[in-house]
Amino acid sequence: MTDPARLTATEAARQIAAGTLRPEDLMEICLDRAAAREGEIHAFAHLDPGHARAVASTALAGPLHGIPVGVKDVLDTADMPSEYNSPIWQGHRPRADAACVAWTRAAGGVVIGKTVTTEFATRTPGPTANPHALDRTPGGSSSGSAAGVAAGFFPLAFATQTAGSIIRPAAYCGVVGFKPSYGTIPRLGMKMMSHSLDTIGVMARSVADCALFAGAVARRDFGDPDHKPEFAPRIGLCRSPAWPHAAPETHTLWEHVAGALSRAGASVVSRELPDVYATLADAQAVVMQAESAASMGWEWLTARDQLSDTLRERLAWGLSQPEAIVQSARALFARLQAEFADVMTGIDVLVTPSAPGEAPLGLGSTGEPVFNAIWTALHVPCVTVPAGEGPSRMPLGIQIVGLNGADAETLAWAQWVAAAVQ
Repeated sequence: MTDPARLTATEAARQIAAGTLRPEDLMEICLDRAAAREGEIHAFAHLDPGHARAVASTALAGPLHGIPVGVKDVLDTADMPSEYNSPIWQGHRPRADAACVAWTRAAGGVVIGKTVTTEFATRTPGPTANPHALDRTPGGSSSGSAAGVAAGFFPLAFATQTAGSIIRPAAYCGVVGFKPSYGTIPRLGMKMMSHSLDTIGVMARSVADCALFAGAVARRDFGDPDHKPEFAPRIGLCRSPAWPHAAPETHTLWEHVAGALSRAGASVVSRELPDVYATLADAQAVVMQAESAASMGWEWLTARDQLSDTLRERLAWGLSQPEAIVQSARALFARLQAEFADVMTGIDVLVTPSAPGEAPLGLGSTGEPVFNAIWTALHVPCVTVPAGEGPSRMPLGIQIVGLNGADAETLAWAQWVAAAVQ
């Protein structure tokens, strides 16, 4: 029998609809799990068990009826603090929910609490540890969301990505992460940093869970990824320009994945990106830092001394970028976004690493987004699924990338890949 704290959201929703599981009982199971491990994992920026129980008992009917949801603390909540992991915003209580949170509640989802983010989802890590090994990072910036899903604190969580903050932590923690096409989930009520890059996504225990959750809050039908397709996919294996950063365990994983996909019946070809895509990572960094510096005008001008040293340095660098450099980077975005369809000719999805390797030791860094930043800049949907373990028995993930707007198809093929590589 499945541990109730490990139920997928889709299975929990079925049991709630059938009357065999009450939302209040599911919430209590999650709170019990948090009580047992939160003291060592630190996934929550805010958790009020009494409030969580109260909202579970009044959850609305809908596709997410009674499902506990962790909300990354860069998304506003009217009934909980929104502090963005910064002393500047300590005790801040927004008047309204972020749009995605409001649609979660309307669909019957129950916000259990706020999850830890790095400082403004960009720099200094919070205290969150990886549930699989407390001396290793869970990744970031969506640290608490990834760790909380992995630890059984909640089956669904919001995450955001500007470079690699959904895909990388999900891979490090052994859960599924879905970064939709840019703009799919509304961003009103998000503490935005880079308007050209910031994307709201989700984390869960299965691809179908991600489709259910993202579809409910985006008010779109992402289909049922568990439905078996009539034919196998055409897959392009893409090491990407970041391949020199791949750890030995990723080299081993790559060979395993290539063989497993072929044995499962996929048409597998090598599909590397044209050389110009190697310049996209630098352009992403320019746009991210320049736009973040502009977005943080109030903090920079009125509370600069309360920013971390690292963030102050990055914002100063962003402000120093000449307009011509920033516009050139944005022009490269637009050009390669338009040309990416040519890269995908003859294939359904790309498969590429989710992260350089296992979650690194220590909590002072959240790892590097080198295998994620270019896909974020391209505005395309990405899904990471668990794909085995590294030499330290830590989770590894593999990333599935589709065309902009082809979110349902990307999710469907991600589930196919997930089944093939297990």
